[in-house]
Amino acid sequence: MKTIGIACLLTALALLCACGGTEVPETPETPYPSASPPAISAEPSPSPPPPEPTPCDGPVNPLTGLPSDASGANARPIAIMLNNRKIAQPQLGVSKADILVETLVEGGITRMLAIFQDVGDVGEIGSVRSARPYYIDIAQGFDAIYIHAGGSADAYKALKARGVTRLDGVNGTKQDIFYRDAARRRDMGYEHSMVTSGELIEKYIPTYGFRLEHEPGCSAGLKFEDGLTPSGEGAGKIKIAYSSSKSTSFEYSAETGEYLASQHGGEYKDGGNGERVAFSNILIVKTSVGIIKGDPYGCLEIDLTSGGDGFLSAGGRYIPIKWEKDAPSSPFKFTRADGTEAALRPGRTYIGIVSGSTPVEFEEAGA
Repeated sequence: MKTIGIACLLTALALLCACGGTEVPETPETPYPSASPPAISAEPSPSPPPPEPTPCDGPVNPLTGLPSDASGANARPIAIMLNNRKIAQPQLGVSKADILVETLVEGGITRMLAIFQDVGDVGEIGSVRSARPYYIDIAQGFDAIYIHAGGSADAYKALKARGVTRLDGVNGTKQDIFYRDAARRRDMGYEHSMVTSGELIEKYIPTYGFRLEHEPGCSAGLKFEDGLTPSGEGAGKIKIAYSSSKSTSFEYSAETGEYLASQHGGEYKDGGNGERVAFSNILIVKTSVGIIKGDPYGCLEIDLTSGGDGFLSAGGRYIPIKWEKDAPSSPFKFTRADGTEAALRPGRTYIGIVSGSTPVEFEEAGA
């Protein structure tokens, strides 16, 4: 096992951000863990060869590198804030997200941003939760239409100042795509019950007057390479400890060429279709994470413009990378140690954004 950790000063989180509108506050959970010392790993052994890629010579989905119809390749993606509290599991529609981004909010819990190039066949999506400024940075980097339900005070300031194309299930004037799921409201509580669906999004968003396609020159900033397996160390298993109460782990399947995800003590499954959530690529972005100075609720600020280190895992192996994001509205740029652009395997991608002290463990397959 190999553990990667760089110490930085983070204090315990005790309270939540105050969110706009009628959003119900979340219950504080446990704080960040301290950094763990590196452990000695065994010599890497060869990983089983991944499945042979299927060549594509037509339009591709810019978020996955997989075949796409020409009409959808230039469409603005949909980015939806997802509740990731244990009480709100299972999530809906998450197995069909092209990109899934996870990082901390207050209290040691995480939230996710699910990004879809095409929501047409996704079905129900949720539960939808509130915005934070750094998630807005991510959505804007993909030129996405941003969907959320409420938000922190700083998130609302950023949304207004930047003129973000968005739909708000709490304070928005365009509510057609949102509804409260009766069973979730009964079993999980009001704050965990807001959902949307691909069908409603496709029906109503074209009626709102939003720009629906990318402007000339816009790019997601991602490069894909068929059959990619990084020439690095073994990453048959990966674990990211976001806090002492929340971790996300992945196990590589040589049969499918994907990483199968787990969280909250079990397999990570989509409540809509029962499928295990899986990814072709695991990207880990390391940056500065801290509590906003003077914030009485322990709200976080996460630096997504200064650049830094990270890791890319694909095909059962991983390499160190560098990341950049020139401005809040700019896309991520990922490069290898030699400065060349880091390519991804075609398929879905998980992006975990962590502090320098967050323990990240890599294990050989079968270890």
